[in-house]
Amino acid sequence: MKFDIAVIGSGPGGYVAAIRASQLGKSVAIIEKSELGGVCLNWGCIPTKALLKSAQVFDYINHAKDYGITVGSHQADFDGMVQRSRGVAGNMSKGVEFLMKKNKITVIKGAGKLAGKGKISVTADGKTETVEAANIILATGARSRELPNIKIDGTRVIGYREAMVMPKQPKELLIIGSGAIGMEFAYFYHTIGTKVTIVEFMPRILPIEDEEVSKTMSMTYKKRGIEILTESSVEKVDIKGERCVVTVKTKTGEQTFEVDNVLSAAGVQTNLETLGLEEMGVKTDKGKVMVDEYYQTSVPGVYAIGDIVPGPALAHVASAEGIICIEHMCGVHTEPLNYGNIPGCTYTHPEVASVGLTEAQAKEKGYDIRVGKFPFSASGKASAGGHKEGFVKVIFDKKYGEWLGCHMVGEGVTDMIIEAVVARNLETTGHEIIKSVHPHPTMSEAVMEAVAQAYDECIHL
Repeated sequence: MKFDIAVIGSGPGGYVAAIRASQLGKSVAIIEKSELGGVCLNWGCIPTKALLKSAQVFDYINHAKDYGITVGSHQADFDGMVQRSRGVAGNMSKGVEFLMKKNKITVIKGAGKLAGKGKISVTADGKTETVEAANIILATGARSRELPNIKIDGTRVIGYREAMVMPKQPKELLIIGSGAIGMEFAYFYHTIGTKVTIVEFMPRILPIEDEEVSKTMSMTYKKRGIEILTESSVEKVDIKGERCVVTVKTKTGEQTFEVDNVLSAAGVQTNLETLGLEEMGVKTDKGKVMVDEYYQTSVPGVYAIGDIVPGPALAHVASAEGIICIEHMCGVHTEPLNYGNIPGCTYTHPEVASVGLTEAQAKEKGYDIRVGKFPFSASGKASAGGHKEGFVKVIFDKKYGEWLGCHMVGEGVTDMIIEAVVARNLETTGHEIIKSVHPHPTMSEAVMEAVAQAYDECIHL
């Protein structure tokens, strides 16, 4: 049970780090107390996208007439959607298991805890064994954050995990928080027939996105019948009766809602409590492990990546951190991660994707900016596909032409944002985007058109 590297946690940070270490010739163990793939593959990114796809297909069927198709009687099969989602997650977890075997990584089942220099105690089924490793990586991720006054009981008041496998579809659902998790579940449940109310403490939904993105999504959701309360907070939830009685403090006073379930989607909380950090002297701050630019903690030989370190709590960030951590550890030249060029995606309908500075942030930083915006209502591909809502918005620095930010709302934009990410990484100018011929008809043409609009060269507006 001696290895070069041991990783605690097999999510998109942990398993990716383990594979990269194996590729570089290291002996590797990965310690996991639950399913391989962590929250992302089993209870997060992947199964939620499966649910959202089911909702989207149901939405298409409901609007089949718009496409010249007549459909007979149909209804949402909630249990069937949940089972499909679990099947997708299960297959992805098996895929990680295959990758572990392929890369000769030892998988140790159990809960890992630091137990001295180069040692981890692993407990499973009441038995404890010791794993030794020259270097240890902590990648234990996060869970639903529980609000002080809103106790998650897992039945009536639930987190994202329970929201994926509810025994029956709620008729009415109140969601606390309008970040990616809250907005995605709002779309899923509303689309299949649940009455949804969103309560957001900030002045607007999707508060970290560009203001125009938030406005568009707010109008879209309200038009569909989702109730949105901003600058509001859930004060208490009474679950003594048959239904949840929710007291919400709004801008105009208190309101009471009776719903079947309350979904707490007010962020995540890191999993640090049982890792033995204090005993080892690993420094933390505000629930995060403090690390340097290559993810070394305050204790030599102990590293940390993913949701438990400062930075965006995103699967692709954890994976990138894992690779950088391993490569630096193994003496391979690598650069620190540029956290200013991380794409964020929300898989609602329409989708939301962004990278870099918002318009407000660019102005706050003192940039003299060019802003270009191209609506999908002017896109031939969007019109043909019946998804004309949304836009692409770009922000450039006038002085040097730096691409400061890109913000999208629309069909499939989570697959389009990478153009801006790569271009920004390569320090591409706006004119190089304009002169790069984009295929027609595609949604991606909107990126070129938005950039052209920023430089007063747009053809189709």
